[in-house]
Amino acid sequence: MNHPHDPEGWDHWSRAMSNNVKFLRKDVTYVPEGRSPTVRRRELGALLRKLRTEKGLTVEQAAEQLMFSMSKLSRMETGHGVATPRDIRDLCDLYGVTDDAQRDHMRNLATEAKQQAWWQSYDLGYGTYVGLEADAVTISAFQSSVVHGLLHTADYARAQHQGSIPLLSPDQIELQIEAKLTRQRILTRNEPPSFSVVLDEAALHRVVGGRQVMAAQLAKILDMAALPNVTVQVLPYEVGAHPAVESNFTILELPDPTPGVVFVEGLIGSTYLERDDDLIRYQTILRKLESIALSPQGSLDVISGFLQKYKGSLEAV
Repeated sequence: MNHPHDPEGWDHWSRAMSNNVKFLRKDVTYVPEGRSPTVRRRELGALLRKLRTEKGLTVEQAAEQLMFSMSKLSRMETGHGVATPRDIRDLCDLYGVTDDAQRDHMRNLATEAKQQAWWQSYDLGYGTYVGLEADAVTISAFQSSVVHGLLHTADYARAQHQGSIPLLSPDQIELQIEAKLTRQRILTRNEPPSFSVVLDEAALHRVVGGRQVMAAQLAKILDMAALPNVTVQVLPYEVGAHPAVESNFTILELPDPTPGVVFVEGLIGSTYLERDDDLIRYQTILRKLESIALSPQGSLDVISGFLQKYKGSLEAV
């Protein structure tokens, strides 16, 4: 049965695809939902950095005493490297961690950081982002020209891939779509993250994949916006210039004590901003965008109007 807004049956296809993660290896134990190894590495890294600075040691000094390379310790502290049980033991000894519970916690973080996650079975160019998103408490985004990936239909995502450079093979595109639909399950799981997105009005005008695809895409946005943890706002053209005219970004707030991250997208690649100053700056920008955007209800009314326009043009053909 289709959704009430659904002219194409996107929901049936989405459920079928997201429940059919075909490429998970049977011989690997995967990390449970909500326990992202990416975030476990970052949590452990933040803890190690805190312990080192409290001890008054530089990275160079700590690495020298541990007989580590500086790059190894730096990678562990930034969440890019994986610590072994021996590493944890030596680090705890150096930093004076004698509490058994804290040492066990750090060992558990290191163990979880090495587990496999579902997205590692796909050849995703943004696996780090998915790992952060999977464990986020709050996801806040601005999209300047297209719909956010957590709201995509399969056909909208497919049309985007078909217009990209370099062009992926049909099989690669279908794998990317399958991964994206699986990502979206975080919004409907138990204890889902809070997700809010400001869409520039351009995303409603840009006919990605044709009018029928756009009608289904807008129907999905309306259905997802009905979830208590999802908020969609539209930034109308009338506001003119604003602080993020040519930018797409997503702010990921992670469970304490893991620091948040800003993910910024662009043609030259994606950037992860992790400094407190960057996080505060983008949070300030997003609050400004939310304040000048239409209200959530006003936004849904505008999206409904575009949906009716696309459906009407299909009926007129």
